[in-house]
Amino acid sequence: MQELTGSLAAPGYRFAIVVSRFNEEITDGLLEGARARLTEASVRDEDLTIVRVPGAFEIPLAALRLAESGMYDAIICLGCLIKGDTMHFEYIAEAASHGIAQAAAATGVPIAFGVLTTMTEEQAMARAADNAGNKGREAAAAAVEMATLFRRLDDGAGS
Repeated sequence: MQELTGSLAAPGYRFAIVVSRFNEEITDGLLEGARARLTEASVRDEDLTIVRVPGAFEIPLAALRLAESGMYDAIICLGCLIKGDTMHFEYIAEAASHGIAQAAAATGVPIAFGVLTTMTEEQAMARAADNAGNKGREAAAAAVEMATLFRRLDDGAGS
């Protein structure tokens, strides 16, 4: 039996982070968490591209374009949606999640989902705090593991 896993370190790998400007006080915390995790994974600043988009709805298209470029080993998507009094939250959350999944499936590039969908601002702030539970940090960890796993698979480790 052979078991393949990714690594927790990714020196020499290239990553892009797509981050929404909407709810910026929260998405900035997610971004800092992601950057901290990438630094821990030995990813250099010159191997990281940050792309800012207006809101969560725009994240999938930017992620798709980055993945299609062939320049990145993985893409990390960060945003924040907080439920309000209308259906807008549901529509944008569904579009963002499906769009990100479709971009990953269409390109074969790992795309990590770090878009918060919370009921309150307090919940969002807790998930973007500077601690181990930061969801940007978790998305970056998933991107590192998937990028390194895919490299192993591409190099024939799975055959």
